[in-house]
Amino acid sequence: MRRITISVDDALADAFDQWVAHKAYVNRSEAFRDLVRLALDEAALNNQATLESNCVATLSYTYNHHERQLSNRINQLQHAHHHVIVASQHVHLDHDHCVETVILKGSIAQVRICVDAIASQTGVTHANVHMIPTPSMP
Repeated sequence: MRRITISVDDALADAFDQWVAHKAYVNRSEAFRDLVRLALDEAALNNQATLESNCVATLSYTYNHHERQLSNRINQLQHAHHHVIVASQHVHLDHDHCVETVILKGSIAQVRICVDAIASQTGVTHANVHMIPTPSMP
């Protein structure tokens, strides 16, 4: 492991220390490593050159299952994107509303196409995706 030294102003150092304590990190180094990994992952996911790189992702979305044909449309989309959808879970929130979480695996470009297709459906009220770049996968 390589050691690096950084200098920051007192206010930033104090804020960082408070954040480290709030997140229950054992030390600053692990917190800093996580922040760097997060920034590098975000850069990789937003870089046009890495669209064919692989990722894993979760897509969670809520919807009203009474919306006309929405459940059927979502089911058809999941089948159409079976090459990137690994698993899905459906939960009934109340009489009208459901939440689904879908786990995806594939190229960043393919995963984004699937996510956009589902999240943009009329009746999907909230959608949130979390993507993590991964090394090459078979």
